[in-house]
Amino acid sequence: MESSPSLKKTEPVANSMPEALSQSRYHMKRCFAKYMEKGRRTMKLHHLMDEMESVVDAKTERDRILGSDLGYILSYTQEALVVPPHVVFAVRRSPGSWEFVKVRADSLSVEGISTADYLKFKEMIYDEEWAKDENALEVDLGAYEITIPHLTLSSSIGKGVDFISKYLSSKLSGTPDSAQPLVDFLASLNYQGENLMINETLDTAPKLQMALIVAEASLASLPKDTPFQNFEMRFKEWGLEKGWGATAERAKDTIRSLSEVLQAPDPTNMEKFFSRLPVIFNVVIFSPHGYFGQADVLGLPDTGGQVVYILDQVRALEEELLLRIKEQGINAKPQILVVTRLIPDARGTKCNQEVEPIIGTKHCNILRVPFRTEKGVLRQWVSRFDIYPYLERFTQDATVKILDHMEGKPDLIIGNYTDGNLVASLMASKLGITQGTIAHALEKTKYEESDVKWKELDPKYHFSCQFIADTIAMNATDFVITSTFQEIAGSKDRLGQYESHAAFTLPGLCRVVSGINVFDPKFNIVAPGADQSVYFPYSEKQRRVTSFHPAIEELLYSRVDNDEHIGYLADKKKPIIFSMARLDTVKNITGLVEWYGKNARLRNLVNLVIVGGFFDPSKSKDREEMAEIRKMHGLIEKYQLKGQIRWIAAQTDRYRNGELYRCIADTRGAFVQPALYEAFGLTVIEAMNCGLPTFATNQGGPAEIIVDGVSGFHIDPNHGEESSNKIADFFEKCKVDSEHWNKISAEGLKRINECYTWKIYADKMLNMGSIYTFWKQLNKEQKQAKQRYIQMFYSLQLRNTMKTVPIKIDEPEQPAPKPLPKPQPTMSTKRSQSRLQKLLGS
Repeated sequence: MESSPSLKKTEPVANSMPEALSQSRYHMKRCFAKYMEKGRRTMKLHHLMDEMESVVDAKTERDRILGSDLGYILSYTQEALVVPPHVVFAVRRSPGSWEFVKVRADSLSVEGISTADYLKFKEMIYDEEWAKDENALEVDLGAYEITIPHLTLSSSIGKGVDFISKYLSSKLSGTPDSAQPLVDFLASLNYQGENLMINETLDTAPKLQMALIVAEASLASLPKDTPFQNFEMRFKEWGLEKGWGATAERAKDTIRSLSEVLQAPDPTNMEKFFSRLPVIFNVVIFSPHGYFGQADVLGLPDTGGQVVYILDQVRALEEELLLRIKEQGINAKPQILVVTRLIPDARGTKCNQEVEPIIGTKHCNILRVPFRTEKGVLRQWVSRFDIYPYLERFTQDATVKILDHMEGKPDLIIGNYTDGNLVASLMASKLGITQGTIAHALEKTKYEESDVKWKELDPKYHFSCQFIADTIAMNATDFVITSTFQEIAGSKDRLGQYESHAAFTLPGLCRVVSGINVFDPKFNIVAPGADQSVYFPYSEKQRRVTSFHPAIEELLYSRVDNDEHIGYLADKKKPIIFSMARLDTVKNITGLVEWYGKNARLRNLVNLVIVGGFFDPSKSKDREEMAEIRKMHGLIEKYQLKGQIRWIAAQTDRYRNGELYRCIADTRGAFVQPALYEAFGLTVIEAMNCGLPTFATNQGGPAEIIVDGVSGFHIDPNHGEESSNKIADFFEKCKVDSEHWNKISAEGLKRINECYTWKIYADKMLNMGSIYTFWKQLNKEQKQAKQRYIQMFYSLQLRNTMKTVPIKIDEPEQPAPKPLPKPQPTMSTKRSQSRLQKLLGS
């Protein structure tokens, strides 16, 4: 809705709303009286509009109101709180920018209020005693960021590195003293105690500049491919050490880049220079929950896309690290450790193996550390929602083993999800290491009113722990990696996952008046890719893994029900629509089955194949999965889907899954991702990589991956009939125009190759590791002050809250679902195990 001429976009809502209300005073008084009728409550925009419609009968009058200044304000209202005699509005005119106003229902008087007061009004609905407690704990993490520069435009959110490069270009220019922080940073770089880039003799910017002039002149007379060793001694005489480049040409280019930074810095060259620096060698990646492994784990509880993401991430990071180290001319061996939980009762997986080399890498391993309690090692899986009592001890144990394994500190720690991010924060704070966090999925936006209703939800989800842990981690970290803009700041109609932590309340625990600022330059959008050796186009016949075809044929079309598949497809000539995900509420797989069941046109056009979960709810220990399994069986029976649906149990072989995507493409089918919300959507990337036309949720990351109607299609998970008709329309058009399917398939592949590859991801990630290490040093005092506040918040609040989560008691071990042949350990595995046994004295 366009703003009316009388209302300036920059004018505060509290100033403009009185006049806006007065334009329809009679109707507004009736409308606000209507809002009062049901007493205290929270209202969303559609509630406000529905009740306005019941009061303002005439459509022409309603249209006039909605076209006025008031309509403009209401269109940006995220929610309203009714606390008689007031209605309090939360207005969000752009992502990250909030205003709060209260309107008195009888007089229509308007007053702007603070974030804290808004939260108190909200608490009045759910816990009046807490709302009126003058000594209630208020948390203000923004108080420590006053002197740190922030972005100002919503369109710039997620472009942290760009902003910092611009800021540093300004900060480091001017006097020689301006560049001193950069000189100090270069002097701090080392590998295993050996100086890199410069030594202590170059302790000022003028000295460094002079050395660069001399070195560049010297290099000008050398052939481009002259190895660094040939001029290393001369460099040392001038105060220059290894790291400039493996050859004369590379070293000269790096020298020129730094000279420009020191003399006339610009953002592009600033970013280029930091990408050349030898800052990152050893990386630790935390992912404690679920079954983290390389085989036979996908589909197990709490185990899905995050595992695939991390393993692909590791391979890409190592490849990029090896390339950079070679180009820098340094004799170094990078190490990447994925640190997860060791689960003794591993259900036929390798999750009980302490050290496991990562396939396809040279220097990367999975390091597993058990959860320990006073009663000893916890043997069985524990839900990600119940994991909190073990994390502090896990951090301590993991830190010891990491330092032993790496024979020193890592250079970068990356956390994943709530548990991994909290552990990463604790370790990074203790060791003083640069930290990055990846949320994957912040739970707060998935469950409506989950903050104010935490007491109802805590027995099942322990959100009191999760929301505080997430807030601590995102404030403690040096940079945040997100896959999409929506993950940070949402859209016009929906909050971003991070934005939902800007201000919230947990009545009875704490009131967070400033949690996270989405304009913080720590936020970066770095989209992952899919392993293109596994997920490649169906049309590349010479690469197809035909050895899987008999098994996939049986998987899709056999009429026999067994432990791997149930249901059957009576008409094998129909295209297949296909979805693969965990069976939990948010993934909405049962929603897709219901859409299909209700849509006779779609059922006539295509078959439905679902891959996910178990068939027997008793085999799952995940609460949501058990409920979804029962619902699946109920829907198949209700809509009489036998002969049109194939339900396949969760598949763990990604190579076969890749060929499965391609076999679905052979049927001229499509992939459907119907999630209620999806932070990113790796399966969307995988399907599009295989050339499979894709329909994906418009709630979250897939809306940015797919250009609707061009490289795929958006579907609204909240409007199933509309979504199922959109899928049916596509297949009807394909029957009329045989090239339509090919066109969407080709555009999907084009989109992936331009925007979503692991090569791009790894390059950006390592650049962030370098530049944020410097940024952390530049803002050291502010960082330390905020860290002390965070540590206090952790010690006095979160620690006690985590103690309320029940400790799991091991049950008798269940037999593994599938017996696996005992793997023969490689020599490297034996050496790793032997070394750790010596370190641990076992």
